[in-house]
Amino acid sequence: MKKYCYLLVATIVLSLSIKAQVLPLKEQAKVIDEILADRINNLLPSLMEKNNMDMWVIISREYNEDPILKTMLPATWLSARRRTVIVFYNNPSTKQFKKLAVARYSVGDQIEAAWDLKKFPDQWDALNNIIETLHPQKIGLNISADFAHADGLDHTEYLEFTNKLSVSNKAKIVSANNLGVAWLETRTEREMQLYPQLNSITHKIIAEGFSGKVITPGITTSDDLVWWFRQKMNDMGLSTWFHPSVEIQRNDAATFDHLKAFTNTDKDNIIRAGDLLHVDFGITYLRLNTDVQEHAYVLQPGEKEAPAYLIAGMAKANRLQDILTSKFKENKTGNQILSEALTQMKQEGINGSIYTHPIGFHGHAAGPTIGMWDQQNGVPGSGDFPMHYQTNYSIELNAASFIKEWNKEVRFMLEQDGHFDEKGFWYLDGRQTKLHLIGGANN
Repeated sequence: MKKYCYLLVATIVLSLSIKAQVLPLKEQAKVIDEILADRINNLLPSLMEKNNMDMWVIISREYNEDPILKTMLPATWLSARRRTVIVFYNNPSTKQFKKLAVARYSVGDQIEAAWDLKKFPDQWDALNNIIETLHPQKIGLNISADFAHADGLDHTEYLEFTNKLSVSNKAKIVSANNLGVAWLETRTEREMQLYPQLNSITHKIIAEGFSGKVITPGITTSDDLVWWFRQKMNDMGLSTWFHPSVEIQRNDAATFDHLKAFTNTDKDNIIRAGDLLHVDFGITYLRLNTDVQEHAYVLQPGEKEAPAYLIAGMAKANRLQDILTSKFKENKTGNQILSEALTQMKQEGINGSIYTHPIGFHGHAAGPTIGMWDQQNGVPGSGDFPMHYQTNYSIELNAASFIKEWNKEVRFMLEQDGHFDEKGFWYLDGRQTKLHLIGGANN
């Protein structure tokens, strides 16, 4: 009875400690707006200068928001209003930085309304007047072939905008792809104070899900566990950018199927002792995202640890993580990093795949793609994008081990979020190196 009470108290404390990390909505809004102010006023001018863009025009209509515009709205704006146009102008030589909203309202406290309806009843005329007044060298628009995140200007808005421009100004239009990606991928010091907390919350939820509190071997199904993760997030006031998945590998005749591993097709698959569990899970909080994959082992009667062959398989996947992150270097493209990592992986006799991606305002975020599970020879476009400092990545990959005792190949699929800066790469809240254990004296 004493042991049961201890475990119950420990579980309650764990649950309360996770929830305590999530701020009330009002406080979340305050943090979001503080971060946004810092990004617009301190980060954006430097990004515009670095990318040689003196004017950036972002145009979006309500319910058809440009992905970048959504990251620039204040916390109390859940969408654009009617047509929202934002103009950023930066002139390094005169130290002039302007933030203008060609809209009926100021966009929060940072971007002032600059549309005189009496003088310019037509919104496009008001925008055109700003351009004519500021005389930019370039007019950057969110048009991109490689990144959907930076391709938010729709066809109708493009036509209506350009129909109002003079021939000379129309000739100044360029893609703002590099600037848009830089805005999305660059993490500020304030954001990096918070990001480890997001990953800590994610790890704690996974640890709770991979426990006897949630899983009863022989009764709980993988689909039960999937929905537990979704409900847990909802109860904590969190959201997510993808539905979790739980996959089971066990000593049977089934072979690994990558698509099946992430699609929850075995909804009634009962979790049993001896199973190797895998979860793909992430949260959205303070407009930032996490993406984590971890493994758990369900102890069989009499076992206190996972079998040695599963521990070895896990270690092999950790080694592949190390190989990949050792190749990170500023200005290397995603495809270069992928190629170098795969070459060393094969030299070390590891059978694996790498499909790592940036993470930030979006789960599969803007920045260099480092392989896809079905594109191990490189990814045209986004894979050719260079790596920059102050960026975050989900180190996503798998390593296969032939398990003699099961007479088949088992895939250890890992994913952990980390940060790349001048000091190198580091994990935001550590990484999994030991399997979660379910059953026995563990929970």
